Amino acid sequence: MSDLPLKDVADLSEDEARIELERLAAAIAAADIAYHQQDAPEISDAEYDALKRRNDALEEAFPDLVRPDSPSGRVGAAPAEGFAKVRHMVPMLSLAKAYTDQDVADFIERGRRFFDRDKDLDLAFTAEPKIDGLSASLRYENGVFVQGATRGDGAVGEDITANLRTIGDIPSRLAGSGWPEVIEIRGEVYMTYAEFQALKARAASAGGQDYVNPRNTAAGSLRQKDPSITASRNLKFFAYAWGFASAEPAATQYEAVRKFAEWGFAISPLMVRATSADELIAHYRTIEAQRSSLGYDIDGVVYKVDRIDLQKRWGYVTGEPRWAVAHKFPAERATTTIRDIEIQVGRTGTLAPVARLDPVSVGGVTVVNVTLHNEDYIAGRDSAGLPIREGKDIRIGDTVVIQRAGDVIPQIVDVVMEKRPAAAQPYHMPETCPVCGSPAVREHNEKTGKLDSRRRCTGELICPAQAVEGLRHFVSRGALDIEGLGAENIELFFGKGLIRTAADIFTLRDRRPEVQQALAERREEQARAREAASGRVRKNVRAVEDRNFEGLDKLFAAIDARREPELDRFIFALGIRHIGETTAAALARTFGTMEELIRVGKEVAAAEDPVSVFPSIDGIGGTVIEALSGFFGNRRNDDVLEALLGQVRPKPYVVTISADSQVAGKTVVFSGSLERMTRSEAKAMAERLGAKVAGSVSGQTDILVAGPGAGSKLTRAQELGVEVITEDEWFDRVGG
Repeated sequence: MSDLPLKDVADLSEDEARIELERLAAAIAAADIAYHQQDAPEISDAEYDALKRRNDALEEAFPDLVRPDSPSGRVGAAPAEGFAKVRHMVPMLSLAKAYTDQDVADFIERGRRFFDRDKDLDLAFTAEPKIDGLSASLRYENGVFVQGATRGDGAVGEDITANLRTIGDIPSRLAGSGWPEVIEIRGEVYMTYAEFQALKARAASAGGQDYVNPRNTAAGSLRQKDPSITASRNLKFFAYAWGFASAEPAATQYEAVRKFAEWGFAISPLMVRATSADELIAHYRTIEAQRSSLGYDIDGVVYKVDRIDLQKRWGYVTGEPRWAVAHKFPAERATTTIRDIEIQVGRTGTLAPVARLDPVSVGGVTVVNVTLHNEDYIAGRDSAGLPIREGKDIRIGDTVVIQRAGDVIPQIVDVVMEKRPAAAQPYHMPETCPVCGSPAVREHNEKTGKLDSRRRCTGELICPAQAVEGLRHFVSRGALDIEGLGAENIELFFGKGLIRTAADIFTLRDRRPEVQQALAERREEQARAREAASGRVRKNVRAVEDRNFEGLDKLFAAIDARREPELDRFIFALGIRHIGETTAAALARTFGTMEELIRVGKEVAAAEDPVSVFPSIDGIGGTVIEALSGFFGNRRNDDVLEALLGQVRPKPYVVTISADSQVAGKTVVFSGSLERMTRSEAKAMAERLGAKVAGSVSGQTDILVAGPGAGSKLTRAQELGVEVITEDEWFDRVGG
C-alpha cells in the first residue's frame, strides 16, 4: 500500500475515501492470509498496524462508506484448508494497540471516565508479556481436554486437537479442583530460541529446509498432518485467558490466571497487577529490558482491566475488547562487529555487498548477515547524496548497531565510531565481477543524471552467479513459461551440471538417465530431511526406490512445446537489463525477427554513439539502448545466444490489423482475474491487433476488460463512462 494517498483524512473527498477503503480492505485481507493461514507474513507488524489505523480513521470520518468486508469487523483470516473447522462459542478477538506511553495513559483515562460514577472504584489492571506465537483455544469438559483449535478468523478456527495433545504444557486432564464443568482455556503456542536453533541445525545437517523464525515455525508445526512431527518440535504453551466457561473461573483476571497454574498450565511469571499508568509503564520497561534473555519471542505487553465484571461493563467495539490493549515494543537493537564484507551477484548482475557479523540475537532471531545495499550506502549517503547514519561510513572491523526493521529485516542503524579499529580502511567496491571477471560498472541514470547506486556485472549470459536466476527467469510464466521446470528443478539441474545455459534446457531429453537420477536423489534427500526434522530415525535406509517418472515425459513435452516461442516472450526471456515485457513487445514489433534485432544490436554495440544508430521507438530511450549495446557487444554472450538459437526458432512478430478490427487504435486496460489467458498473453494479443495496452484507467481509456475482482479499476471506468466488457466479450470482439 505504499501508493496510498498521503492526504489527511479530513482532506479526502468521498470518492477518494471509497477507493482507499477498498484498497485497504484488500491489502489487510492479503496480510491476514499470509500471517494466519500461511505462517509467512509479507509485511511487518508495524506496517500492518498502520494499515489498520488508517482504515479505522477513514471509517470514523466516512461512516456511510464502511464496507461489508471491512477489516475492522474481521479478526485474522479464514481457517486454512485441510483441517476440520471449529466454531468458537466465544469469539477470539484481536487487541487494540498502543505505541507510546501517552497511548497507555489515554487507555487508563478512558477507563476512569467510563467508570467515573463509581467514585470509590479501585480500577486495577494486569500486565503480562505479549507472546509472539500462535493463539489456541483448548476445550475441557469435566476436566478432560476434548478439543483444541486455532484462532482462525476469530469466529471459526482449525481443529488441531491431535497436535495440541503433543505439547507438554497442555494437560490432558486438569489438576487440582474448582474448574468449571466446561471451559475453554486460551493461550499462545510458541517455540523457544533453543529449540528453534536445534531444529535448524538438524535440518541443515540433513539438507532440509531452512526455518525463518520461531513464530512461523511454531505455527507450521501445529499444522502438520503427522502429530509425531509436532511432538518432535517441543512446543510450549502459556495460558492467559478463557473463552466460554459454564461458570466464571474467578472474579478477576489475575486470580483466574493463577488458577490456571493450579490446574496444570504454564503461565507467565512476569504477570503483575497495577493500579496506574505509571506502574504499567514501569513494568513494560522491566519486561522490555529482559526481552532478549527470556528465551522466546515477545512483541509487547498486554494490559487488561482486572475485574471480570468491569470487563463486561466496559464491553467491546467491533473486533476488540475496550478493556484491553497491547503496548507494542519498538524495533529491538543489538551491537555486534563486522568481520568481513562479501559480494553477492544477482540475476541482473547487481553486486550486492553483505556484511558478515559476529552472531547476535535481535528479537529472538540470530543475525549473522546484513545487506549493505550498495557503495553509496556503505559510504554513508543515500541515492540523492544526502548523509545517512550522520555520514558515517561502514568498514570491516567496525562495531555497529543492528535493528530488525519491522522486527523482520536486519539493518545497520549506527556505527560506534569510538570503537573503530585504527587500522580500519574505507571499503571500495570491486570494479570487476568476483565470479566471472567481467567489468562491473555503475550505469548512468538518465532520469536523475547521476551514476546508478548499484554496480553491475556485464557478464550477463556467461556469469555463473547470474546463471541460476537467469534460467529461472527464462522459464518463468511471463517468459517461455515451461510447465514443470520451476525454480526447484532449475536449481537441481544446475547443481548437478545438467543445465548451464538456456540451450541446455532443450537437450535435457538426451540426458534422461542423469535427470531421472537427480530427481530420485532429491526425493531421497527430502525424505531423510523430513525424518531428521521429526526426530525419527530410519531403520531401513535403502537405495533409491523405483518410482513412477511419467512426469518426466510431461516435462520433456513441455520443453519441446516451447521450441517456437513468440518473439516478444523470447526477447523478454533473455533477461537483458531494462528489457521488461512491454519493452520486449516494442522491440519485437519494430524488428519483426530475432535475426534483425541481433543485426541492429551488433551495429549499436559497435557505434561510438549507440543512441544515434538505434531507430526511434516510442518508449525506448538511452538506458535501454545502452543495455542492448552492452548485451550484444559482449562476445561471450554470442556463443550462448547462438547455441540457444540452434535449439529454438522464435516466431516472427506479426501485427494482424485487419480492416474490420474493432480494437485497432484503442487503448485497452485488463483488470481482475483472467481465465482464458494470462495477463501477458492478453497484452500481447491486444498489441498484435493494433491496440495500446495501459496499466490504469484514465480519460484516454477506450475499453476495460474486467474479470472477477476488477476492483478500483472497474469503479474508475464506470465513473468515467469507459466501456466495460468481460473476457468472453473480448474474445467475441477480436474473433478469438
